Amino acid sequence: MKPVIALVGRPNVGKSTLFNRLTQTRDAIVADYAGLTRDRHYGNGRQGKHEFIVIDTGGFEPDAGSGIFKEMAKQTRQAVAEADVVVFVVDAREGISAQDHDIANELRRLGKPCVLVANKAEGMQDGTKLVDFYELGLGDVHGISAAHGQGIRDLVELALEPLNLVDPEDDTDEEDPNKPIKLAVAGRPNVGKSTLINTWLGEERLVAFDLPGTTRDAITVPFERNGQKFELIDTAGLRRKGKVFEAIEKFSVVKTLQAIESANVVLLLLDASQGVTDQDAHIAGYILESGRAVVIAINKWDAVDSYQREQIQRQIETRLPFLKFAALHFISAIKRQGLGPVWQSIAQAHKSATRKMSTPVLTRLLLEAVQFQSPQRAGMFRPKMRYAHQGGMNPPVIVIHGNSLEHVTEAYKRFLEGRIRKEFDLVGTPMRIEFKTSTNPFADKDRK
Repeated sequence: MKPVIALVGRPNVGKSTLFNRLTQTRDAIVADYAGLTRDRHYGNGRQGKHEFIVIDTGGFEPDAGSGIFKEMAKQTRQAVAEADVVVFVVDAREGISAQDHDIANELRRLGKPCVLVANKAEGMQDGTKLVDFYELGLGDVHGISAAHGQGIRDLVELALEPLNLVDPEDDTDEEDPNKPIKLAVAGRPNVGKSTLINTWLGEERLVAFDLPGTTRDAITVPFERNGQKFELIDTAGLRRKGKVFEAIEKFSVVKTLQAIESANVVLLLLDASQGVTDQDAHIAGYILESGRAVVIAINKWDAVDSYQREQIQRQIETRLPFLKFAALHFISAIKRQGLGPVWQSIAQAHKSATRKMSTPVLTRLLLEAVQFQSPQRAGMFRPKMRYAHQGGMNPPVIVIHGNSLEHVTEAYKRFLEGRIRKEFDLVGTPMRIEFKTSTNPFADKDRK
């Protein structure tokens, strides 16, 4: 699973800027204004072969008594609880403060591996201004500049060093009939994930209770059905025992993201009584981004009337249009209704995600598609597609070679995807199409 790095510090030290630098995005709002970030913000980072999850937090005030600062402190403590390593960010320009001491004491009490970094350290050649931060008692101080990208690579190496990560092996994605299929059941709190797994197993293997956040870790359960081995993954709530915060806090984003990353197929479970929410759409978006095969199941279908059922179907069409390739089922986990077809869709989704597609068939299909409808001309040139081959599985990746392919539109890309899906019966898996344009080896030579 991906390691998790939490960014912690007092307000306006540059945590969100560092978050954007680590994730190579602009997802976190950045401005010269203290207290801009209030909630936990998650993103994916990568350095070399190692991928990781980054959590941006608001300004941390451990002794905040009430109000918004108390809620921000809760969010930060939750991020630290979810993290494998904490990056404590201080301000090299302003120097050490009493609040930095309070945060350092809190981090020592929590006992997580910690890396102390002084941001905004650009131009400080001798580093004498960083000496004062040693009194925080968190080891060496590492000067960085999140805004200018200085010291970021070394920071990631220091953060990942205590985790003793090994280089990931090359994934051939070959289908092994004896290898269990990893099936993650993902969804919001209290949609019936544990109840569904208990129903499959025929025993009370997981604690199921009418309270959001009952599951507090990602539980893996071996299971066999019709000779096929599975590993059922019930996604998590809070990782730590103790006080459970408000309902939104009872859903551990990190554990769910990690479960999705490690799975072969994801069963996205929705609650018919609550409809399709923004949080459902966020989970579905991450499943699509990670390239996992997916099956959608609407639980508690027996608890809603015909009007609610019609509304839910409309919400799926409007809020989850990017999962049109996924099979949709209406079930009741507690009453064991509609579960058989779900297994058929899971098997089909896994088979589609690991399907092998021969180069001659793909090339023939590509040329037939071009003959039926040519890509749109861009200026003086029209994209010319020559041949196609498979570049990967789970999800299937199709690589198309030719000339001027950078001008192929998204609409034509969807047209090709539809024909490939129909030819190979790809259901329940996302698919990626990559274009590689041939270069003229004589383009840079002088013409005589």
